[in-house]
Amino acid sequence: MEITFTGKRALVTGAGKGIGRATAIALVRCGAEVIAVTRTKADLDSLLQEVQCPSIRPVCVDLSDWDATATALKDIGLVDLLVNNAGCAKLQPFLEVTQDQFDMSFNVNVKGALHVAQIVARGMKSRGSGGSIVNVSSQAAQCAFKDHAVYCATKGALDMLTRVMALELGPYQIRVNSVNPTVVMTDMGKIGWSDPEKAKTMTSRIPLGKFAEVEDVVNSILFLLSDKSAMTNGVTLPVDGGALAC
Repeated sequence: MEITFTGKRALVTGAGKGIGRATAIALVRCGAEVIAVTRTKADLDSLLQEVQCPSIRPVCVDLSDWDATATALKDIGLVDLLVNNAGCAKLQPFLEVTQDQFDMSFNVNVKGALHVAQIVARGMKSRGSGGSIVNVSSQAAQCAFKDHAVYCATKGALDMLTRVMALELGPYQIRVNSVNPTVVMTDMGKIGWSDPEKAKTMTSRIPLGKFAEVEDVVNSILFLLSDKSAMTNGVTLPVDGGALAC
């Protein structure tokens, strides 16, 4: 099944590292023009050096800042595809959760995703030709993990936001879905789960017995963005090797 985005414009948040970076590169290779958004300029610079393609437009902004985001994205023009990937994970035991960490997590993982989607969806609506939005959520939206109280809550909120967006934007032919991966072997994932004993606590709960690779998630994102999923709207797609089936 060949997927192409020739002639499409895509915006990817959290494009500097991990899933977001790989998604931005994959979209370029599929023919899309990509607006790559992240808060770290050095990551954008290295992305541009890696791809060396004029079809990537970098935007550096902290999405937790509502006004700065509105300013940075006000002149992006029309966008056909959006990947809300930016996120943070600050792990604390429930009894030690602080207000600062709570606010930071919700500001990025939920408020930031909502705001970017508003900006993009308004353009999609005004143009009248629809579009596709994918929110990068997590298995943690539907499965509790120790020390993940706030992270789980943000991803649960993002899943419900996905459904409401699908309901309200569907009449404008704007599809909204999410991908919900288990642990993904990004550079950060490899560091966090390199201990075999620690990894076994998770992989033992996954029927396929392994973590997700970055390309597993990227391929699911590309499918949901594409016309190959034209009647898929409002779903939360697990990319978890069957963990949520247990």
